Amino acid sequence: MANKKDPIEASDLQGFKYFKMLSKLLKRLEAVGTTRDKANSRKLFCDDYVSLLLLYFFSPVVTSMRALQQASELEKVQKLLGVKRVSLGSFSEAGSVFDPSIAGAIMRELALKAMPLVTNTDAKALKGLTAVDGSYFNSIAHTAWALWSPEQPAAKLHLHFSVFEAVPRQAIVTPGKCSESDVLRNSLEAGRLYVTDRGYQDYGLFRAIIDAKSSFISRVKENIAFTLQEERVLSQADLDAGVVRDFTVSRIGTAHHKDEVKQTLRIVVVRITDDAGKVIELWLLTDRMDLTAEQIAMGYRYRWTIELFFRWFKQILGSRHLISTKQKGITLQLYVGLIASLLIVLWTDMKVNKRTWEMLQFYLTGWASLDELETHIAKQKAKQELSESKKIN
Repeated sequence: MANKKDPIEASDLQGFKYFKMLSKLLKRLEAVGTTRDKANSRKLFCDDYVSLLLLYFFSPVVTSMRALQQASELEKVQKLLGVKRVSLGSFSEAGSVFDPSIAGAIMRELALKAMPLVTNTDAKALKGLTAVDGSYFNSIAHTAWALWSPEQPAAKLHLHFSVFEAVPRQAIVTPGKCSESDVLRNSLEAGRLYVTDRGYQDYGLFRAIIDAKSSFISRVKENIAFTLQEERVLSQADLDAGVVRDFTVSRIGTAHHKDEVKQTLRIVVVRITDDAGKVIELWLLTDRMDLTAEQIAMGYRYRWTIELFFRWFKQILGSRHLISTKQKGITLQLYVGLIASLLIVLWTDMKVNKRTWEMLQFYLTGWASLDELETHIAKQKAKQELSESKKIN
């Protein structure tokens, strides 16, 4: 990898085939942020900025705002991305000028194009499974909008992750101090099976999910108050999955509290051994009566996929390094990072993984040919399909 202080040469970059495929999609961004440019003097447009951000995510030699500025001076980059030379001042200003909402809309549009990568019995039973969680981005210096304590400035990415398509479906960026339940309540969709951890234990939220024509599997506290309705018989498959109890409740909460959900719910208790070797119980609340207790337990286990995605997003894709301190700029960068992740899945028909990501980078730095990249993708895809077929059979 080139040293950050070394100028980027045209020979460091190649293979813009995938970027050119995006030109029509990004064209709608061209007018974003131009309303105040009465003199028509703007040189950096939103579609150019997003194209360069994608280059930042996909190229191992472009690691900073200054590196992006250097890359914009290269004739090869200008020709293939359709951008002009950009000054550091223009880059800095872009973080406060461009509205990120259209990039968010493009991300959601791309997510709808993703096809299920997993088609086994779990995927059929748990159709629409969507893991929801949030993650902090703490490396934001001197960012007043994101402050929620003097010691820890942070932005928070609230993500809806479509489990069986392995892609981000929705994303909202907020200051670190916010209500996760409220963010989810305001972004609900129909036809989803939301799986959440204890941070989303909110009876009003559960009612809102049902009203939105969706369902939920949510881990709740072990001391949750409820009115028992009926114990359900466990099958051997349930027991093998660690389920120790399955019962319905006529209401959750005490008699002194308002019954916000107003319908029968179900609690499945699963016993597991945590990473420290301690045996703990997971109390899973759901409105789904048609699923087996084993399937409820499996649905919650799939919540781990969003944790794996956040690890990919921060540690491998490199989204922890934020090149803007402005709220709009940070939001736009995170959206573009999600778009980059989506594109990898759409291009390869595989979950994002480090090996394929490295091969893409080898290609973009000229170390691998297009044929070698496509051969790698074909081999990885065949391995994935074989693995999934074994699970089904």
